[in-house]
Amino acid sequence: MIPLAKTGGLGDVCGSLPVALEQCGCRCSAFLPAYRSVMRSGLRIEPTPHTFTIPIGGRHVACRILHTQLPNSSVDVYLIDQPQYYDRDGLYHDRHGEYRDNCERFSFFCRAVIQAIEQLNLDVDIIHCHDWQAGLVPAYVETKLGGFRWMDRVRSVMTIHNLAYQGRFWHVDMPLTGLDWQYFNFHQMEFHGELNLMKTGIAFANTVTTVSPTYAREITLPEFGCGLEASLKARGDQLVGIVNGVDYAQWNPKTDQHLPANYSVDDWQVGKAQCKHALQQELGLEVDPALPLIGIVSRLADQKGWDLIIPLLEHWVTSRDVQWAILGTGAPHYEAQLRQLAQQAPHRLALRLEFSEQAAHRIEAACDMFLMPSRYEPCGLNQLYSLKYGSVPVVHTTGGLADTVRDASPANLLNKSATGFRFDDYSLVGLERAVNKAVDSYLHNQPQWAQIVETGMRDDWSWEQSAKRYMEIFDRTLHREYSSG
Repeated sequence: MIPLAKTGGLGDVCGSLPVALEQCGCRCSAFLPAYRSVMRSGLRIEPTPHTFTIPIGGRHVACRILHTQLPNSSVDVYLIDQPQYYDRDGLYHDRHGEYRDNCERFSFFCRAVIQAIEQLNLDVDIIHCHDWQAGLVPAYVETKLGGFRWMDRVRSVMTIHNLAYQGRFWHVDMPLTGLDWQYFNFHQMEFHGELNLMKTGIAFANTVTTVSPTYAREITLPEFGCGLEASLKARGDQLVGIVNGVDYAQWNPKTDQHLPANYSVDDWQVGKAQCKHALQQELGLEVDPALPLIGIVSRLADQKGWDLIIPLLEHWVTSRDVQWAILGTGAPHYEAQLRQLAQQAPHRLALRLEFSEQAAHRIEAACDMFLMPSRYEPCGLNQLYSLKYGSVPVVHTTGGLADTVRDASPANLLNKSATGFRFDDYSLVGLERAVNKAVDSYLHNQPQWAQIVETGMRDDWSWEQSAKRYMEIFDRTLHREYSSG
């Protein structure tokens, strides 16, 4: 939850959605472990009088509840403070890998949230759980663990941000959850002999959401379901996709403080030209306004399409007058290949193997195109930033990319609704065809290019729109009859 803790897009969602919901008239309280980064966030954190113990692993473990608020809001954030579990360098892992006691850490967190709701006397209608780390909460509510009266009326919503991360643990960890072994079955918590906390949330929540309509359909299929497609398909119309929003207070070229020049849809050609000139200088690229500049800000992982990007770069950096600005870290073999390509053509490919929020903003603003050929993408945020910054996205037709980028097809160009370039076939041929099409449009059809840029910049992917959809889902969840379990 930004600005308290972040490892990916989940942090942006959890930091922005409660504020947007509050603006829709929803009173929100949030729960988060008191991670080390939380305690060092700079926000004012205060103690509460609430302390208690949770039975776990044959012992009773104590914790206290701390309190802060999300900036520029009245959203209360309650922190589960248990230093033995959460005062660590990373949230879920360190340089040696996943923490071996993650099942215990997050079983404790979920149990503590249930206890804290009771002690804080929160008047809860909906508990909104995000990813496997909170997957036990719907199970606790449905099985009435603790026997609290509010459990009779409260409803739960489980949001899947990336189904590939499921919180799978060996079956011996089942007693840590505090739930009876009867729930360790194929329909609820068991997955190929293991305990699966994502599956648990899917099975017990009253409504399941994910972060785009297309991804909601994709995960009911074997190709994208990560083994849980049957569980998800069984939810029927209780599985809903809602596209994540963008915080335009942070991502807006008109007000972005990280840029050398600000601009809007009315003067983007001047502003982007200044940003491009500055980035070419900064990265040591040839300063030439006519050369197409393609940006990539991404984890270097298979999911993000690097098995296609690397072969494309190997061909293009020596044969095409196109520049590349790449920012990211990840798999060592991809880092090594990119270093070699950057040494081979430093005037064409600028590489930053790091994560820098400031550099990400500058790349989004300076580039003519933004490449995002993900193998799968639950929602994606960078293509939404790119649309706002006038950097035309080139994307694979999957998940949230399919829902947010309208292809420059003949029909969409004719009715002036196109915002980017998509390819359906996940292959090098498909990717290269889409990039060629984008580059040709940029070089040879400036009126068409300007139309695509400006249409994308006018799209509204704000959290206000997403929050209204969540409010509809909450209302529907509250007024639907459900069977227990």
